[in-house]
Amino acid sequence: MEVNFNPDKQHTLAKAVSISGTGLHTGVMVDMKLNPANPGFGIQFQRTDIAGSHLIKADCELVTDTSRGTTLQVGDAKVSTVEHILAALTGMGIDNVLIEVNGPEIPIIDGSSMPFTDLIVKTGIIEQEAAKAWYSLDENIYYYDEHKRVEMTALPSTSYQITTLIDFNSPVLGTQHAGLKNIRDFKTEIAPCRTFCFLHELEMLLDNNLIKGGDVNNAIVVVDKPVDTKEMNRLKKVFKRENIEVKSEGYLNNLELRFPNEPARHKLLDVVGDLTLIGYPIKARIIANRPGHSTNVEFAKKIKQYIKKNKHLKDVPVYDPAQPPVFGFDYIEKTLPHRFPFLLVDKIIELSDNHIIGIKNVTFNEWFFQGHFPSNPVMPGVLQVEALAQTGGILCINLMPEGKYDTYFVKINNCKFKQKVVPGDTMILKMELNGPIRRGLCDMKGTVYVGGKVATEADLVAQLVKVG
Repeated sequence: MEVNFNPDKQHTLAKAVSISGTGLHTGVMVDMKLNPANPGFGIQFQRTDIAGSHLIKADCELVTDTSRGTTLQVGDAKVSTVEHILAALTGMGIDNVLIEVNGPEIPIIDGSSMPFTDLIVKTGIIEQEAAKAWYSLDENIYYYDEHKRVEMTALPSTSYQITTLIDFNSPVLGTQHAGLKNIRDFKTEIAPCRTFCFLHELEMLLDNNLIKGGDVNNAIVVVDKPVDTKEMNRLKKVFKRENIEVKSEGYLNNLELRFPNEPARHKLLDVVGDLTLIGYPIKARIIANRPGHSTNVEFAKKIKQYIKKNKHLKDVPVYDPAQPPVFGFDYIEKTLPHRFPFLLVDKIIELSDNHIIGIKNVTFNEWFFQGHFPSNPVMPGVLQVEALAQTGGILCINLMPEGKYDTYFVKINNCKFKQKVVPGDTMILKMELNGPIRRGLCDMKGTVYVGGKVATEADLVAQLVKVG
């Protein structure tokens, strides 16, 4: 990662770049192209060899297989062994990229993420205007698989750190651990580490014709049992090498380890890749004991559920009545054509070029409480949406050339009412532009907060029309 890399901004590639290779399990030659993408696009895959195939988001909810790597699928289109490219993208700070592949599996290359990180360095990384929204944990998140004896924990932290421990009851591997204290060190400390398997696993894969792209340079083979002449001859044939041998420390062939604990580091690499499927950048300390793809994905789902449940808390605006407003009632009356009883914004407390926050104090004397559940006063949902629209109108009018404007609803989508608004509540009205205003059309995300919780949310589209 570059010295001046800003981790609080979104990033993409400077230009499109391609790489080709065989899939480890399918043996199919695949061309993979990494394309720059706009802010907010995220990481998505597309099968270019399948006509009309949908985009496949890097999302743990789309994982359909974890038996020999991580597989994502939408409809008939699937992409296997995605973990190494995902780890490379996360490790290099890439947020937005479209990955096109013309086959069912990501190229294995040398079994590590290094070919992909090298490719990213070669093509360049560009900083985008959009801020990167990190998600921090307020509590520990645990996952335990009793059958596989896998334990994974996410602890609150100010950065993204990972520790992995592996123990396969193997005299060759022993107990190993690896750590990544700063994601900036991924490229040098973790990316070069290649995948590994035990000889008995390799034999099972060979017996089932499930490892067609292997060679001696893309997998560390741990020899966990005696190898007779017949089996050695079979391995020579599979790897197309006559000098296959078992080294004294229990590894197959003449492969030199890049690190003494390369297997543990590769497990850490897999954790980085699989946890990318959370779909949100996180700040947490991850401790993974005996991790594997299936448990990594289940852990990712658990963290994602936590973030979705608590996501609104991160964005709750803080309202301090003692602070002077950005705009008071007089300015609001001058800007908007609305008047009593239909002016539903009291003041504006925050304003930028892409968002605005307004306040509406709800009292028992509101005119609508006379007829809307008088014995159980509840503010009508449509008026909450109207209050959001008026707040958004102030932002949009401020972004237009000078003049008088009226705003008209064009569309309301995804409107949800999550809790009642009653007398005594203070509504914090937040409106965020989803994109630039074009031809007077403004597309905005609106949220009403009451008591630190989301009361109402909706996507609103309005038309600005100049008056006079």
